[in-house]
Amino acid sequence: MIRTIKELRCWSRQQHHAQKRIGLVPTMGALHEGHLSLVKTANQYCEATLVSIFVNPAQFGVNEDFYQYPRPLENDLRLLQTVGSPEVFVPDVAEMYPAGFDALVHIGGVTQPFEGAFRPTHFDGVTTVVLKLFLASETDAAFFGQKDFQQVCVIRKMVTDLNIPVEIVVCPTVREPDGLAMSSRNRYLTESQRAQAVVLSQSLTLAEKMIIDEKIFNTETIRQKIRQKIRQKIRSKIETASDMKIDYIAIANPKTLDELTTIDSDAVILVAARIGTTRLIDNVLLSIADHR
Repeated sequence: MIRTIKELRCWSRQQHHAQKRIGLVPTMGALHEGHLSLVKTANQYCEATLVSIFVNPAQFGVNEDFYQYPRPLENDLRLLQTVGSPEVFVPDVAEMYPAGFDALVHIGGVTQPFEGAFRPTHFDGVTTVVLKLFLASETDAAFFGQKDFQQVCVIRKMVTDLNIPVEIVVCPTVREPDGLAMSSRNRYLTESQRAQAVVLSQSLTLAEKMIIDEKIFNTETIRQKIRQKIRQKIRSKIETASDMKIDYIAIANPKTLDELTTIDSDAVILVAARIGTTRLIDNVLLSIADHR
């Protein structure tokens, strides 16, 4: 286990000297099968896999759950042993943000809507820590889950705009048997909340089925009307869970995150809702080619 940036740089140079590609899986710990799937993919792509475990204070807003965020490090390390025992970087806050730290990576555009509207400083914290991890690890590729779709868009934009030589690999969302997207925050849910939370994925499944059934990509008239019908279908399904409070339902361009007025191209549907003190997100990608 590596604790300091100096040690991490030494390790990464050893890997590159041995002609090994490094694959980075950035996490905040509290690992689950979704994280492990990223590690498995990194193992396939690269000869050396690095998992970072760091609960990043810079991406938590006021009154968010930084101090309550789960930190089961021993269990995380045990889980990582089941997927090839990758190298693990576990810095403390002072290592990542030493006294006098006063830098910030800000990406415009894709950070502004959706999560950015509800968590205004969140993505600045994400991009700052991810860039620090990229630089310290000298990674060749980084692996992220589709569940955090907007975050992936932001990281890709940062890599493109700043000419960072890191390949961004996006892996499918891993779900519980009933469809709920795996998340470290799911452990906050009570039994009743957990039963209700599944409406998020169910609403997205309904929306996708609606698109297939109505063949919206073939019928211009329906294309112009379908967006609002889909939003209402999603809302109605989520509202069947009495404790669920919707933050947003969005249908957007999957590259720019501009909201679509009509669905006549590839799209992503994103949803976010709160149940009790827990905030959950989910999404589904829609491809024209799949539904023509």
